[in-house]
Amino acid sequence: MSDEENHDEKELDLTSPEVVTKYKSAADIVNKALQLVLSECKPKAKIVDLCEKGDSFIREQAGNIYKNVKKKIEKGIAFPTCVSVNNTVCHFSPLASDDSVLEEGDMIKIDMGCHIDGFIAVVAHTHVLHGGPVTGRAADVLAAANTAAEVALRLVRPGRKNKDVTEAIQKVAAAYDCKIVEGVLSHQLKQFVIDGNKVVLSVSSPETRVEEAEFEENEVYSIDIVTSTGDGKPKLLDEKQTTIYKRAVDRNYHLKMKSPRFIFSEISQKFPIMPFTARALEEKRARLGLVECVNHDLLQPYPVLHEKPGDLVAHIKFTTLLMPNGSDRITSHALQELQPTKAIDDPEIKAWLALGTKTKKKGGGKKKKGKKGDQAEESAEAEPMETTGNGAES
Repeated sequence: MSDEENHDEKELDLTSPEVVTKYKSAADIVNKALQLVLSECKPKAKIVDLCEKGDSFIREQAGNIYKNVKKKIEKGIAFPTCVSVNNTVCHFSPLASDDSVLEEGDMIKIDMGCHIDGFIAVVAHTHVLHGGPVTGRAADVLAAANTAAEVALRLVRPGRKNKDVTEAIQKVAAAYDCKIVEGVLSHQLKQFVIDGNKVVLSVSSPETRVEEAEFEENEVYSIDIVTSTGDGKPKLLDEKQTTIYKRAVDRNYHLKMKSPRFIFSEISQKFPIMPFTARALEEKRARLGLVECVNHDLLQPYPVLHEKPGDLVAHIKFTTLLMPNGSDRITSHALQELQPTKAIDDPEIKAWLALGTKTKKKGGGKKKKGKKGDQAEESAEAEPMETTGNGAES
């Protein structure tokens, strides 16, 4: 039996062309969902409406593929759409009753994820809501996030260590006189696992330590870069803003009260593994029930964190497949034109950016696995530095 199990496990990584296809299908949907939400980002647009549009698009598009397979496969939202503005760092996905709107000049961070059969593609992108190039400190913090993402793409490769990436992205942020935001983790992705054990710390500190790990071929990573013009130590201001949770699958507790029991039962049926938004539950009943579930560690909350008012925060997140022929970045979106006040002069950063993302292998027979989006991904290697650091738009 154990041999069979090992065989099954082996088939569910990137050595299986079907798995690669599922990752790329999820990426295609999430890239298009990002494009859709971006197109709706206008002054006075309600943030909850933008989040709903992103989620609906992912549900609908994921529902349309793999319809006629014999075995029903799970598919849909892997991370609910979040639209976090200015000094808000992440995870802002408000309830229907929230009236928050976008304003001209806002720095908007869109974060979302899709999965097909548990194979997850996530993306986050930052956009400044105004016409023309992005200038000044807004351009600096966005260039810092983008350049750090480009460096990470080149350093997350077989044989390299997670700590190499942590050190490099901090160096890049410092070159733009910005900080990498503490507490952000880049995770290995596995089937139905959005937060795998291998992680890359954004900032190493005495409070947050992770095991040293080496990247290996056929692994998948969500690389998560958040930069700030502030001190990079965000705070939780209001627990009521938290609306995204994930079931802690390894925890059990017998809830005493009816409302939490009802909510937890609904969550267990509808969202047994992936993160979900409280908007998907009946609102009044959910509020009390969710608090009780969190208090007993049945749910893991994704808190809404903030830097200080006036600070600007940029967020770039992408999914990369460590294929035998090199790194394949499958989620991204082209940036606006940036005119940062700083330029990269550091020879070490320039050397990292000059690294290719593809491995030159004889024969090149592996290429056919990823037909879809290859051209777009190739363009991710061009112009890593300034404006269109990752033109892989689907």
